[in-house]
Amino acid sequence: MRAPETNAPDASRLLRHPLLAATALAGLALLAACSSAKKGPPPPVSVTAAVAAKKDVPIVLTAIGTVQAYNTVSIKALVGGQIMRVHVQEGQDVRKGDLLFTIDPRPFQAALDMAKALVVRDKAQFASADAQARRFSDLVKKDYVTQQQADDAAAGSGSLAATVAADEAAVENARLNLAYCSVRAPIDGRLGNLLVREGNLVKANDTPSLATLNQITPIYAAFSVPEERLVELRRDADETPLAVTASLPARPGVGIAGRLTFVDNAVDSATGTILLKATFPNEDRALWPGQFVNLSLTLSTLKDAVVVPEQAVQQGQQGFYVYVVMADGTAQMHSVQVVQRLDGEAAIKDGVQAGDEVVTDGQIRISPGAKVAVTAPSTQPGGAAAQPAPGGSK
Repeated sequence: MRAPETNAPDASRLLRHPLLAATALAGLALLAACSSAKKGPPPPVSVTAAVAAKKDVPIVLTAIGTVQAYNTVSIKALVGGQIMRVHVQEGQDVRKGDLLFTIDPRPFQAALDMAKALVVRDKAQFASADAQARRFSDLVKKDYVTQQQADDAAAGSGSLAATVAADEAAVENARLNLAYCSVRAPIDGRLGNLLVREGNLVKANDTPSLATLNQITPIYAAFSVPEERLVELRRDADETPLAVTASLPARPGVGIAGRLTFVDNAVDSATGTILLKATFPNEDRALWPGQFVNLSLTLSTLKDAVVVPEQAVQQGQQGFYVYVVMADGTAQMHSVQVVQRLDGEAAIKDGVQAGDEVVTDGQIRISPGAKVAVTAPSTQPGGAAAQPAPGGSK
């Protein structure tokens, strides 16, 4: 039985037909052209950029420091006795000489009175002995008394003179002990916790102390910096007092001005750092002993430094680098050295010049030599708007 004939043309016959073959080849060429068009260069990567500027940049060391009282005094009793009265409250500000505590003065007043009485008695005895010594001195010349008697009278007079001097010293000591019954503030400051109350018995120089007094106006902030900055630190500190700015986590953006006043006389070999102290007037009591603060020590000023936004600087295996937008619209990687980071800016040297347009966002999407398109207006470091150079850097 024969298969039914179909109207479909034989493929081999169609290909052998010249017109059909030309049409097929044209279609294949069109498909190849479309495929080639799809494999063209990728579109530019959208990035934001900023123009590198030139400005003076302060060289600043940053550290975390601890606030310390300018002076700390442990108030102790210098004589023993019962606390008769407490004249202050905990946490009170006091001035130098203010009365803090009163220790029972009666035993010391009695001792002073006794010492004064001894002075009167011994002075009377000395006056009699001195008069006798002078008489014997005259009589020995007339041979009415022996030389030995005259010498004994003079010795007795001298001994009583020394006794009177000792008595007078005892009076001063008794007067001093009586004065110690009134415990007064040795410095201006702020009292801490009071460790005794009225009626307590205290001993001289006993532990614990009666209270602790901290001087907080002015006040210190202690911090450490790496020893490799010591030469630069000493050089700049010898020229002029170095400025130190303190800031508190609770008050971001508010700087408290002070001065560097102390550089330790030795480097800590265990940590490789040097201890510094800055002094702050602290009139508003913003700093308090024991606080942690952020400190910035300004060493010197770097003149005409090239500055870019800090986010433009990237770090790779070979060090720091930035992407610079070139005149042909490509981004090229330039190695740089970061000299200083401050307030969202980075001062750099080598690799970038003032006026170069650097990529600040989108670096992760580009590779060296890739085409880029700046989608936001370029700005100078610090946020001031600037006109981007046509096509980027020259």
